[in-house]
Amino acid sequence: MLYPLFLTPALKDFIWGGRRLPAEYGYETALDKVAEAWVLSCHPQGSCVVRNGPLAGKTLPQALAEEGLTGEFPLLIKLIDARDRLSVQVHPDDAYARRVEGEQGKTEMWVVLDCEPGARLLYGLTRELTRETLERHIRENTLDEVARYVPVKPGDCFFIPAGTLHAIGAGILLAEVQQNSATTYRVSDYGRLGADGKPRALHVEKALDVTTLTPTPLTTDGLWEQAGEGFTCRRLAECAYFTADRVAVTGRWACPTAEAFRHLLCLDGAGTLTADGIDYPLTKGDSVYMPAGMAFSVAGTADLLVSKK
Repeated sequence: MLYPLFLTPALKDFIWGGRRLPAEYGYETALDKVAEAWVLSCHPQGSCVVRNGPLAGKTLPQALAEEGLTGEFPLLIKLIDARDRLSVQVHPDDAYARRVEGEQGKTEMWVVLDCEPGARLLYGLTRELTRETLERHIRENTLDEVARYVPVKPGDCFFIPAGTLHAIGAGILLAEVQQNSATTYRVSDYGRLGADGKPRALHVEKALDVTTLTPTPLTTDGLWEQAGEGFTCRRLAECAYFTADRVAVTGRWACPTAEAFRHLLCLDGAGTLTADGIDYPLTKGDSVYMPAGMAFSVAGTADLLVSKK
């Protein structure tokens, strides 16, 4: 029988990353830089490892398989430290991704945890374009003329449907909830060289196939907020692929039994997670897979990102 699975993340040292994730979240690594921590992942490019209980040492896919939970895992959740800006990129929807890449599409959402003064990100286009016009701006390195740049502050959230041109800017720390996909089509990488000393690959034709050519509606406030005794819950995003809430626990928050699994990421603070009569210490950086059908509560003072399919 499954129990709350505390997970060790898969860490990624992409060239634009920094050192905040090991320093602030306690992730041990020999990597010089850590761009991403995949805190909930069954992806073949990097799966989490269970660190508690009888399943300790097994990857999350292995642990779930032992309980008969196989098949396509729906979510990939990350912490991202952008010391430098990310490439301008876009992700395909399910139909295109399954036909061309053999995996899920990639709709995602971000919530900004911290940022440097003046930080901004790229979110879609400023006006409607034709495919030919967008291609010209890409080829001529004039995307800035049609890209929408948005200044950010801690707490801002962004819903990014598949097809939305986007880029995280330098000096931003954020959490990301997305479909379980690693398919990314770069349209610009500013001429940077990869670890092999060569320019990183671009995917312009595929990007043109999937990019939404009209401006994507923008809101940074989330969908709603509800205050209860001992907690406040803010719905960040809700779509066919995932639901993401930010829960500020100031006393006690109880989550009833649910049909689907839930994932808890402790963004800050500390508390006690209680499930099936067992108490588990919960601290900043902890990532916990909560099995379907398991009610639980968190007591303390903690900032949680709570996600589900």
